Amino acid sequence: MDESNIKITVKFTTRSMPITVSHDSTVQSLKTLLLPLTSILPRGQTLIFKGRILENDKSLRESGIVNGARIMLVGSKGLHQGDGPKMGEAPSRIISRKTNVVNEKKEFKADKSRTERWKATNIVALAECNLKDIPDEVWPCAPFIRILDISHNFIQYVPDRIDCLTGLRKLSLDGNGLSDESINWQGLTSLKLLQVLSLSQNCLNTVPSTLGLLTSLQQLHVANNKLTALPIEIGNLTELEVLKVNNNRISSIPSNIGNCTSLIEVDLSSNHLSELPEGFCSLHNLKALHLSNNAMTSLPNSLFRMCTQLSTLDLHNTEITMDTLRQCEGWEDFDERRRAKHQKQIDFRVMNSAEFDEGADKN
Repeated sequence: MDESNIKITVKFTTRSMPITVSHDSTVQSLKTLLLPLTSILPRGQTLIFKGRILENDKSLRESGIVNGARIMLVGSKGLHQGDGPKMGEAPSRIISRKTNVVNEKKEFKADKSRTERWKATNIVALAECNLKDIPDEVWPCAPFIRILDISHNFIQYVPDRIDCLTGLRKLSLDGNGLSDESINWQGLTSLKLLQVLSLSQNCLNTVPSTLGLLTSLQQLHVANNKLTALPIEIGNLTELEVLKVNNNRISSIPSNIGNCTSLIEVDLSSNHLSELPEGFCSLHNLKALHLSNNAMTSLPNSLFRMCTQLSTLDLHNTEITMDTLRQCEGWEDFDERRRAKHQKQIDFRVMNSAEFDEGADKN
């Protein structure tokens, strides 16, 4: 072991986490290191050694931390990412239901009138039908289908034959507990007309590079998974308007995100981000950027100046202060847009409130 490094153990709830760290690292740096291990934001971490709270700006050496030291971590409620602090290994599958139907699964029955309706409307709506597989009755209707919604089921596998849905525009697979091995991406990425792909609330650890082949995508929803990164090929999605990757474990964003110049809304909240790439400054159509519950301390300096449509910015539970924002180029113009949008929202709510009875005070 490098003489400048020490091994310590951080105790968090019932977990003991062995960590190797530089003896001259600051306490703040240690907290940043603990973020991906605990999902507790640095500002929500209190580190205690021998009954004494450690100060952020002091090094471990100055704080009296030696090789083999044991430190206690206490997390503040609310200052965490995703679904909360990591108390142990993430469950392999989490599916919520309005009612308990796990032991009362209904058999999916083919219905001729249903298939005729699918052909007539171009929509297959099979959400919350307790399905284990995509029904065989779907495939003969493939040339007609434009929307396929099989969200919140128990789908175990997305087969390669999904490539026969050549006219598909929207595919929703939310809340099926899908893993990386559950999806045949080769079949999925052959859907060249696909505009909306929704894979939220699953158990995905990765999104493959073949995602970049879906060049017609306008919306990509992969929130509430276990993703640690996005493929650099996401830069090929030049038609993408909405990107929702919130509640994952992503620590960095590919710099070529700036190629996605059609982006209007980006949600990266509740991840492990400490910064954004300068490529974000190329997103001239960006209107809404959600970054809450990340360990961020700054934004790209030209973000406000270059993203002249930006009017919504969510930075709750980050390390970014108002003083930091005011020092960014173009802050004044952004603040004016933000205030104008807020006022419009207030005016809209007033106009759509209960009608005023003009005769209410007449005798």
